[in-house]
Amino acid sequence: MERNILHLDLDTFFVSVERLLNSKLAGKPVIVGGFSSRSVVSSCSYECRKFGVHAGMPVKLARTLCNEAILIRGDMDTYSKYSNMITDIIHEKAPVYEKMSIDEHYLDLTGMDRFFGCMTWAHELRHYIIQQTGLPISMGLSLNKTVSKIATGEAKPNGELEVPKDHVLSFLFPLSIQKIPGVGEKTYRLLRTMGISTIESFVCIPLEMIKSVLGENGVDIWKKANGIDLTPVKPYTEQQSISTERTFDQDTIDYPMLKDLIVTMTEKLGFQLRQHQKLTSCVTVKIRYANFDTHTQQRRISYTSLDHNLISVAKDLFEKVYQRRMLVRLVGVKFSNMVYGFQQLDLFDANPALPNLYRIIDNLKSVHGHKIIRRAVAFR
Repeated sequence: MERNILHLDLDTFFVSVERLLNSKLAGKPVIVGGFSSRSVVSSCSYECRKFGVHAGMPVKLARTLCNEAILIRGDMDTYSKYSNMITDIIHEKAPVYEKMSIDEHYLDLTGMDRFFGCMTWAHELRHYIIQQTGLPISMGLSLNKTVSKIATGEAKPNGELEVPKDHVLSFLFPLSIQKIPGVGEKTYRLLRTMGISTIESFVCIPLEMIKSVLGENGVDIWKKANGIDLTPVKPYTEQQSISTERTFDQDTIDYPMLKDLIVTMTEKLGFQLRQHQKLTSCVTVKIRYANFDTHTQQRRISYTSLDHNLISVAKDLFEKVYQRRMLVRLVGVKFSNMVYGFQQLDLFDANPALPNLYRIIDNLKSVHGHKIIRRAVAFR
């Protein structure tokens, strides 16, 4: 049976969310990223891209290229909220879907064409997402993941494109080899030195020669260039871990501050667990020193989502992992081995008011944001 794979990709997602929250940003060059000298661009508007700005670029360089850009510090909590809204819509309507990232989904519509046109259904889904969220989203529909993803790229911004099976090669061949997923900057430069610029010029090279130059990865690229991709859409599974980390503007050896930051991070992740009705049974603490040596400590624990349990473990792990007393570049906390469930306090817990306390705190955070009430160390 011929497959029908739909690719959905939110356009400049972080920027689009910021514009949804602040209409004054519409039509203006916007960069989402950090404010430190080490920060990189997380997302940028099309107005910035005209100046050569792109995601992953140092913010300092991006501001030089586009000095009129408005720099906004990103808020992952807000972006995750909108991402989950879209995933919920897809979950409700799609037979099989795979969430590839915070702003990207694949849907397998194979067989749906027997009842109604896949493109008609996809078009209606896209417009429903736009109507419900207010966010621009582009889509591509074709016979596999590779072609549908490339089609989405050609449909941007905020467009849609179908590439039927009989038109796959005529669609792919004129495009730059850089359009193929998996062709990075290094591979692209190498191919350009060989006189290869388009997908058509690439597929004309004997496969053995490609393999000798690019190795096994070259075979995969050659298949994609020919519109061959048998990768299935893997049904979406719930996230098995959550984490947060912080890279300092200046390396530090401030031990009390580092320990307090671990507490703050753990408290924030604990709230996220309870929000999503999940429990964790593994806590990991990470430290990266100024020389980039990275060390972690983790511990298996009884399933919990309560801050006082998690913070005690995280602080103990921090004491174990921070042994070198060198300047620290980064610290982080991660919860893994997560399951759905509600927290039941230990039968021997001496404080029967604790459940009510957590309920009140979580209600305040849900309404006013996670920063509305925090442990005192979070305000250092």
